[in-house]
Amino acid sequence: MGSESFAADIQAFVEKAKAAPELVIRKVATDILTSIVMRSPVGNPELWAINATARHYNDEVAAHNTALRQDPANLTKAGRLKPGRKLNDGMSIVSPAGYVGGRFRAAWTVSIGAPSGAVTGDVDKSGQPTIEKGISVIATADGQQDIYITNNLPYARALEYGHSTQAPAGMVRVTLVEVGSYIENAVRSLPK
Repeated sequence: MGSESFAADIQAFVEKAKAAPELVIRKVATDILTSIVMRSPVGNPELWAINATARHYNDEVAAHNTALRQDPANLTKAGRLKPGRKLNDGMSIVSPAGYVGGRFRAAWTVSIGAPSGAVTGDVDKSGQPTIEKGISVIATADGQQDIYITNNLPYARALEYGHSTQAPAGMVRVTLVEVGSYIENAVRSLPK
């Protein structure tokens, strides 16, 4: 009886999805877009190799000051470090002049029918404007057309294949593993 029940559940799932394929496709495409955009690394100069020494030094200064706070002899009655005890030092984190993170995240483009070749100069640290723009394109899909999510920046491939410590397994490959659950969630969210 268990296998009959499972088969009936599968059949109900298929019938429900057939009733509104465009809604399922739009929901799945939106979930895929959101996942890819939010997994896209946003430049963080503190993580760059060029800043490894500065980051390490700044961490050591912070650890030194934390250790000072553990010794009551270094504290005033109010619980603050006594004057002259705190180490006020640090190294600057460097990045190119005018650098602003978020260009890669903003470069995700949604198109219908054919992949887009567009490259935008936009910057989007949060990802929300990029997702909203993509959703507005996805909303026009009729359920029969292919929906493309592309990023045409020259370094997109390098980021997908491990160049970033923020996304060592990529964004697209990780998202594709989850597509089955996106489909299930889309079908479950259909009106009954």
